Amino acid sequence: MTRIGFLACQGTLPGSPVRRADAHEHDCQVEALRAGFDPAGLELVELDWRAPLEAFAGLPLVLLGTVWDYQDHEAAFLTRLEQLAALGITVCNPANMVRWNIDKSYLRDLAAAGAPAIPTLWPDDPTGTDIAAAFDHFGCDDLVIKRRVGAGAEGQLRFTRETAPPADWRYGSRAMVQPFLPEIVADGETSFLFVDGQFSHAVRKTAAPGDYRIQSIYGGQERAVMPPPEDIAAAKSVVEAVPGETPLYARVDMIRQEGALAVMEVELIEPYLYPRQGPRLGEMLAQAVLRRLG
Repeated sequence: MTRIGFLACQGTLPGSPVRRADAHEHDCQVEALRAGFDPAGLELVELDWRAPLEAFAGLPLVLLGTVWDYQDHEAAFLTRLEQLAALGITVCNPANMVRWNIDKSYLRDLAAAGAPAIPTLWPDDPTGTDIAAAFDHFGCDDLVIKRRVGAGAEGQLRFTRETAPPADWRYGSRAMVQPFLPEIVADGETSFLFVDGQFSHAVRKTAAPGDYRIQSIYGGQERAVMPPPEDIAAAKSVVEAVPGETPLYARVDMIRQEGALAVMEVELIEPYLYPRQGPRLGEMLAQAVLRRLG
């Protein structure tokens, strides 16, 4: 058996005293991958990404898995990926792709390449004055602020003109500001999953009543859907616009805005891959890993 690393963190590893409320998604993903990896002669090994480098000895390839705290340790995480690559380990997805994808300003690159985008402002540390100006810039009464280096809606805020913060308020980190899209509540968000550039499956995610966040930790629900060919083609064109090599895995999150799909995010680092809705996911990833190993 060839050992393949699955990088996780203390918030997701089984037995951790600080395990996250949504860590069952880690278990589900590992179980699905093992179902495809074992018949292919691949042994999946769960590892904390902060483990001593000696723990990675003998691993030809590592998957970034459920490293769901990287957003608070950006520099250390990127350094660790480069250290693993220096040891001759294939990192999926690779450090250069992660560096590009880790700050959501990559969406500007995709928009320049023709991907359908949501109007966005990119302040480094927005103030209450910036928020007031954003309402006028977008001509809207409802805004969402997100961390540019973030995951799982952590740090996400929603303001209306009536609840806007005072002028001297500061967000405290690099941000992206967008008009709130009511479609996220009415229709939800669709995630398109790709392995080595090939479509695997799709999931429609909807928020719990009274919320707009679609992540399971906030009560969001997901169900398998089969999008029409033109929607799959639109999502695939976004993956093809990612600079560099074809990602081993990619999750394209899209929302229908005024009848057309627009890109919310392209997840290339540690996305949950919704294995319950993708019965061939483990097998497809196993074959893609074998191709990477040559």
